[in-house]
Amino acid sequence: MTLPLRKPSAAQPAAASDPRTYFSAATLAKFDAQVAQYPDPKAALIPILHYAQEEKGWISRETCEVIATYLKMPAIRVWEVMTFYPMFHQEPVGRHVAWVCRNISCDLRGADEIVATFYKKCGIEPGETTADGKLTLKLAECLGGCAAAPMMDVDGIYHENLTPESVERLLDGLK
Repeated sequence: MTLPLRKPSAAQPAAASDPRTYFSAATLAKFDAQVAQYPDPKAALIPILHYAQEEKGWISRETCEVIATYLKMPAIRVWEVMTFYPMFHQEPVGRHVAWVCRNISCDLRGADEIVATFYKKCGIEPGETTADGKLTLKLAECLGGCAAAPMMDVDGIYHENLTPESVERLLDGLK
């Protein structure tokens, strides 16, 4: 179990790195394009968090502070938004991220068996990453695929009407 990250202080200015050196030029160009779309730059926070995670792999405390510097807002506000949404990773994740839906439709149709298949095949439980860094398993409250339950999202691709066998085949196909 990892300890939660220390929340940035709103009272003290962040001792963050310069966004121009912390992020790549390509990512900063994406930030700039988002900010240009809104009358208030802070409105671009969620897309900017997505771009930051795309580059860094996860959102660290330092990343929150750098984004806060870029958007000229308190770091605690960035932290609050980042921690509210489960799609933002607060710790390093594997090359692949699997989200198993745990809502009532999926639970009634075998989500527990799907999660058990991850343990059997990869030795991981929800919230864990394989030792080789290949795969992270997470649980989602609802992925909106109730008619095709049980289902999961792997790297942004939905897989529906799952069985333990279909999950094993999917896991075997991950590079």
